Parts: sequence; structure tokens; C-alpha cells
Amino acid sequence: MIVDDAPGNLSLLSDALEEAGYRVLVATDGQSTLEQLRYIRPDIILLDAVMPGMDGFETCRRIKADPSKQSIPILFMTALSDLDDLLRGFNEGAVDYIVKPIRHLEVLARVGAHLAQSRKMRLAEESLSRCGFAALSVDESLRITWMSEAAHRWLAELSDNAFNSHDDGLPKPLADWVSRHIELAAKAEPDVFTTVSRGRKFSARLIPCQAEREFLLLLQEHAGEWDLNSLREGLGLTPREAEILMWIARGKTNRDVGLILGSSPRTVNKHLEHVFEKLGVGTRAAAVAVALERMRHRSGDSQR
Repeated sequence: MIVDDAPGNLSLLSDALEEAGYRVLVATDGQSTLEQLRYIRPDIILLDAVMPGMDGFETCRRIKADPSKQSIPILFMTALSDLDDLLRGFNEGAVDYIVKPIRHLEVLARVGAHLAQSRKMRLAEESLSRCGFAALSVDESLRITWMSEAAHRWLAELSDNAFNSHDDGLPKPLADWVSRHIELAAKAEPDVFTTVSRGRKFSARLIPCQAEREFLLLLQEHAGEWDLNSLREGLGLTPREAEILMWIARGKTNRDVGLILGSSPRTVNKHLEHVFEKLGVGTRAAAVAVALERMRHRSGDSQR
């Protein structure tokens, strides 16, 4: 995605990137950029620093405030040479600068390098998520320094209050446990934190990072065994609907479920609409609650 208020710059950069095989989106100001990002997620953003209205710095800050967009690499394009301006861009979350006048070969080289690094990060996060893990890192003051998208979703579920960004911090029970075990992690294998939220069991393990005084927190969900046959019969679901509901209960997004089952997110969403209709609910959380209640009843019946 290219964001620049100068049509000539947009045209030249678009042509160069499209000739190199990229699909290009364009925006001419910060507000239209944020509007487009509500519907699409580009792999990388080339952002002009100086624009009328909302400038590039403010646009970058707002993009990075959205957890679902934080991992998109942003490269500033600017003729500014003052050190304070350059540092401001990095402080807002940019990963690189391209100094105007733009040189096409330099743009292609920088875009290619950052896309390669971004893909490696996405593959790592996807591998963790597919294995039932989420990850985040904290420093010794418990400040969140990085987290995967899956970790954001799980912390939002574990938090009593709204969890919107890194600045909200860890949920209190988890924060208390991490605080107690930071010193232990440097000396011995710490124990495992466990909690239950909405019928789902979560665990966490603290691991020292190579970076001094920084720690990796691995979160894992233990959803228990699902009897899909019983779920189908008890709730009147098709085999695919029961399977999708199981994965949704394990915190997977429509995109995640599509990757697991070899379907498109649109198809997964259509199946979910049928599930909602059959269960008489309107949300994913309500559908999962009905399924978990059914499983608890079945467990109680079998014990009797």
C-alpha cells in the first residue's frame, strides 16, 4: 500500500512495484488510509511523512494502535533530514526510511527485504497458533514488548477489563504469577500457570529470552476432548458445523479454521451462520457456551 498526497509519486511508485509483480493499493491521505485498512490488510505500507491534515506520523501511530495491524511493516518516505523527524518515525513504529527523491531500485530492495522478514514472522506465529500456542514477551517490569495476534485474542478473553493494546498489561492473576517467577526463571525451571475462562483451560510457561531481562511467555489452550458425534446429535449440526464450532471454541479465527480445514473464511462464516440459526444464538461466544453446556451435561450423564 502506498500513501502519498502527490499523484505523481503514487503513479511512479505504483508502476515500479506492479512491474516487479506486486499488487498495489493507494491512498492520498491518512484518513482514507485508515478507512481502507478496516477492510484490507496489506503486507507492507509505504507512507509519506508530510501530508495535509493527518500527517504520516499520526497515521502510523493510529495503525500501530490496532493490534490486528501492528505487525504490518511501515516504511516512511520523506525528504525530511532532521534527526528528530527520523527518530519520531521509528518511535511511532516504522521499520525503515526511504529518503526522497525516490530511487526505484532502492525501494524494491527495501520492500523485498522487509517483506521477507515479515513473512518469517507470520509463519512463526501461524505455526504457534496451529499448535495451540500463543506467545508474547515482557520485560522485568511486566511491560509487554511484543505479542502475537493469537496472544492478543487470548489476553482479551482472560482479562476482566477490556484489553486493547500492549499498554493494558497482563491480566492480574497472570501478572502476579509472572512477577513471582521472573527471578525463578533465571535459576530453575519455573512451574506452570493455569486458569480456566468460560469453560476453557489455559496454561502459561515463562522462558528467559536471549535479550537481557526479557522473558518469553508461552500460552497454551487445553480445550479438552470434544465428542463431535454427540455434539452433532445433541445440537442437530452437520459434521462440518460441529468441527468448525470445536475450532472456534479453541480460539481460532475464521481464517485459522479455513487454513486447518482447507476452506475459505467465507465458507467458514457461512457454516457459522447455520450454527447460529440452529442454536438460536447470535454470536460465536454464545454458540460456544451452548456447546460447552451440552458437553457438561453429557459428562454428568455418563458419570451417573
